[in-house]
Amino acid sequence: MNRFLKIFFIVLFILLEVLQVGCCSTLAFPTTVSDIPVYSYQVLNTYPHDQSAFTEGLVFEEGFLYEGTGLYECSDLRRVELETGKLLQVRELPNQYFGEGITIYENKIIQLTWKSHLGFIYDKYNFELLQEFHYPNEGWGITYDGKSIIMSDGTSTLHFLDPETFEEISRIEVCENDIPVTKINELEYVQGEIFANIWLTDRIARINPLTGRITGWIDLKGILNREDCSEKVDVLNGIAYDEKNNRLWITGKFWPKLFEIELIKDESNQNGSS
Repeated sequence: MNRFLKIFFIVLFILLEVLQVGCCSTLAFPTTVSDIPVYSYQVLNTYPHDQSAFTEGLVFEEGFLYEGTGLYECSDLRRVELETGKLLQVRELPNQYFGEGITIYENKIIQLTWKSHLGFIYDKYNFELLQEFHYPNEGWGITYDGKSIIMSDGTSTLHFLDPETFEEISRIEVCENDIPVTKINELEYVQGEIFANIWLTDRIARINPLTGRITGWIDLKGILNREDCSEKVDVLNGIAYDEKNNRLWITGKFWPKLFEIELIKDESNQNGSS
């Protein structure tokens, strides 16, 4: 496929996401007022982010960011220098695959694909492909909680998989006040909770991994300045956590910046009232 067609399909995909915002974003999470806490944020540090990266997965490990990107013919896995955004290592996916979320298990990186029902397992250090595995649903987000691989498929369901066999062990339905919350995307395991981007929204859900109950919302509205919101900028997606130093980063698809943030509980705000 020539360069013109590749650009055409990228623009088409972005336009479809923009149209989805108008018709679907209110369905991604319940809008009724509830007692579930809402957290705002304080930006602690801002770092450059490759604006050609259609971010689908983000992980911090041993001083580096690992990022999985999407779109057909553009998907890859990359190691990134946090402070500069410099690409240190890249492995491109075959053109027929749309890359999705990534996580790290032991010395391996696991990367999902969107509709191909296929995942890739790489050596963490040299990005050599070690293994492939299959799953029945779409692949969206993925994380590791120290025991199980946790995977989202764009619905309200999270699947818990054995990290060695990738067989499903259990599943939970993510709900707010017993109402299922759909479009669960990128995942990160943070201090006993699952943090999840909700596609087409500016919010991250905090999920109890035992019950699926949403215990809080992180409202990131306005984190990207207006001057950074070019036509190319897409939705919020990408959460990384440094367990050792308790640092949290977020970014988005085609975003020019990556943010280290601190969460602030907003005592005056309730879900649905902002």
